[in-house]
Amino acid sequence: MSLSLLIIVIIPIVIVLFKSLFTVSQQSVDVIERFGKYARCAHAGLNFKIPFIERIAGAISLRIYPLDVTLDTKTQDNVIVKIQVSVQYRIKEDRVYDAFYKLENAREQITAYVLDLVRAEVPTMSLDAVFEKKDSIANAVKNELTGTMQEFGYEIVKALVTNIDPDEKVKHAMNEINEQQRLQVAAQAKGEAEKILKVKQAEAEAESKRLQGEGIANQRKAIICGLQRSVGEFQKAIPGVTAADTMNLALITQYFDTLKEIGANSKSTTILLPHSPGGLKDLAAQLQESIITGNLVVNPEKSE
Repeated sequence: MSLSLLIIVIIPIVIVLFKSLFTVSQQSVDVIERFGKYARCAHAGLNFKIPFIERIAGAISLRIYPLDVTLDTKTQDNVIVKIQVSVQYRIKEDRVYDAFYKLENAREQITAYVLDLVRAEVPTMSLDAVFEKKDSIANAVKNELTGTMQEFGYEIVKALVTNIDPDEKVKHAMNEINEQQRLQVAAQAKGEAEKILKVKQAEAEAESKRLQGEGIANQRKAIICGLQRSVGEFQKAIPGVTAADTMNLALITQYFDTLKEIGANSKSTTILLPHSPGGLKDLAAQLQESIITGNLVVNPEKSE
């Protein structure tokens, strides 16, 4: 009889203890109500509540929640773009009461604010400005949400513009513009390079012609000096021979030496020269006149 009584006493005690003790997971908070009214928050670990008087109204996670909001909007230059905004938020541990009782659906509230803010910001920017200032858009979303959601016990950790996707035709046009700009820069660079190359070639050609002219002038001067010495020595060796006779003999000798060299070279091209005595006389006269004229140009003082 005593054993049965003991069992009857122990069972209610076990039930009461079972209903009184509970555990809360890490990064979680349980809201405890007493007769339907908020009593306190139970944090991670083993907790106690008054059975049949207090109850667990709900559990709140303190982890960071991700939320992706995708929307279509229009830029200032009338381009429809699809923008994706990623928001990270969490409930403040000291504001669990506000988060649990003041706001029923935080995701819908945040989504509405993001849609409203992005559709107010993007239409004031061109498409290029949207790409350039996406961080500014994200900061504006974060600041606006922080000021609004703080009242409900929520903290906005981060807001990011993760994707800006214009229409395929617009992207193709942008790629074409970019390609044409790059081709234009490449063409300008190529033109400048060709200009520099042609200038350098012209300078080199001018320098080459100048040096070539100096060489020809020096060559003619040396020939004239040599002929002068040869004529003087020939006149000394053979008295009575005039300078004209000496020049004709030298020219005829040089003429036949030239023909000999041309005939000895198998790869030389054909050269037609007058071979009649009259033609040879004319050739000698022309060469003599050219040499005398060159001598006058080189030594103008002696000619005076």
